[in-house]
Amino acid sequence: MHAPVLVLKDSLKRESGSKVHHANIQAAKAVADIIRTTLGPRSMLKMLLDAGGGIVVTNDGNAILRELDLAHPAAKSMIELSRTQDEEVGDGTTSVIVLAGEMLHVAETFIDKNYHPTVICRAYNKALEDAIAVLDKIAMPVDVNDRSTLLSLVKSCIGTKFTGQFGDLIADLAIDATTTVGVDLGQGMREVDIKKYIKVEKVPGGQLEDSKVLKGVMINKDVVAPGKMRRKIVNPRIILLDCPLEYKKGENQTNAEEVLLKMEEEYIQNLCMQILKFKPDLVITEKGLSELACHYLSKAGVSAIRRLRKTDNNRIAKACGAVIVNRPEELQESDVGTGAGLFEVKKIGDEFFSFIVDCKDPKACTVLLRGASKDLLNEVERNLQWPYEAAALAFEAIPRTLAQNCGLNHANGENAWVGIDGSSGEIVDMKERKIWDSYNVKAQTFKTAIEAACMLLRIDDIVSGIKKKQAPGAGPTPNKPTIEEEGDADNEQILPE
Repeated sequence: MHAPVLVLKDSLKRESGSKVHHANIQAAKAVADIIRTTLGPRSMLKMLLDAGGGIVVTNDGNAILRELDLAHPAAKSMIELSRTQDEEVGDGTTSVIVLAGEMLHVAETFIDKNYHPTVICRAYNKALEDAIAVLDKIAMPVDVNDRSTLLSLVKSCIGTKFTGQFGDLIADLAIDATTTVGVDLGQGMREVDIKKYIKVEKVPGGQLEDSKVLKGVMINKDVVAPGKMRRKIVNPRIILLDCPLEYKKGENQTNAEEVLLKMEEEYIQNLCMQILKFKPDLVITEKGLSELACHYLSKAGVSAIRRLRKTDNNRIAKACGAVIVNRPEELQESDVGTGAGLFEVKKIGDEFFSFIVDCKDPKACTVLLRGASKDLLNEVERNLQWPYEAAALAFEAIPRTLAQNCGLNHANGENAWVGIDGSSGEIVDMKERKIWDSYNVKAQTFKTAIEAACMLLRIDDIVSGIKKKQAPGAGPTPNKPTIEEEGDADNEQILPE
């Protein structure tokens, strides 16, 4: 006799047992199949309609999955894998989904044979340990100071993307940017905070070959008073503020207008004098800047920019050596940034951009991307048992998919470095061709895929708290839960669509 399935009508819906395992596996395989053809240098492109109604054309697995709106919890879990992979190591977002889907696919046979999921997971974990051991064995150290070696590694990462057709250009941009913002922490450690100190500015127009890494910062701002303030300054002295240069007026000002105007003038003049005594050429604040403050600064030959984002202000500070100050009266000479070689405002298209560049030792930079269309620029920015043997077969999903996407048969060989050149279709030695994978990316892909497969295999119950829609005119449903036999429960809508 089958065990009863509990259905909590109109409040909770539940499905359990092998049905859940099969549903989870099918959902995961469906997600993997969506992006399977985007793996490799000859991958296909996907055209997506995003939430805002725009069209996205890309072959970046993570970018594709971000646009999907899937109802099944296992499918959503698969999408999270791609995000985790991207945040942890920045590559392998498609591989981890394909591998996780294949791990679940080969597990389905054992589920049908009544293998317990924990037995399968134990075998998968042993396979993971052995896979990491093999990686440790074949891995080789890379000299991060050798640009040609780094170039080969980066090209291997981005060669499968749509921008791979532009050869060394994108790889050069990536290396230049990360080299610029890297900070030595000692003991061979180097910190590269790409989210805080590298900004990508996409400016349509021109050729992609015009893209470059600026030794400094570019912001989408013009000076406050273009006709009165300089738009080009060589070796500028820069002061950065996160306070307003304007007077905070009180609520009741009707009866004392003249007094308040005089107080405002004195207050603003005092603020400006405290700033001007350090002889700056450029003042940038994250807050407002009044017309009166603009008058005093422009009269002294000082250019000013207002309402700058905190993140942009932090990048400018890192680029020119300035310190962001909260109050003008606390300013010191050491707070003034003197590391920039040039401040210049340029008009690109219909917008004005301020450049603080040619910095002496910048720890922040801007990657300026030029291209014929926004779509192209957006794409440049994105990129123990028998179960143990089954896990080994699942690991072949990546090379098998690459071969299929290149229109080739799967090649076998004992040499760990033998593979398929996706561009030429030849069986080659990857070590000689300098087509390498990052150890961290590979290890993270294996770990994430297998751990996710094990997690989904161990789920034998799905409960939904979504209320079932009531037919018009139907009476109220009692809140008391009822127990039904499995045959009756099969007629219920177990999972939300």
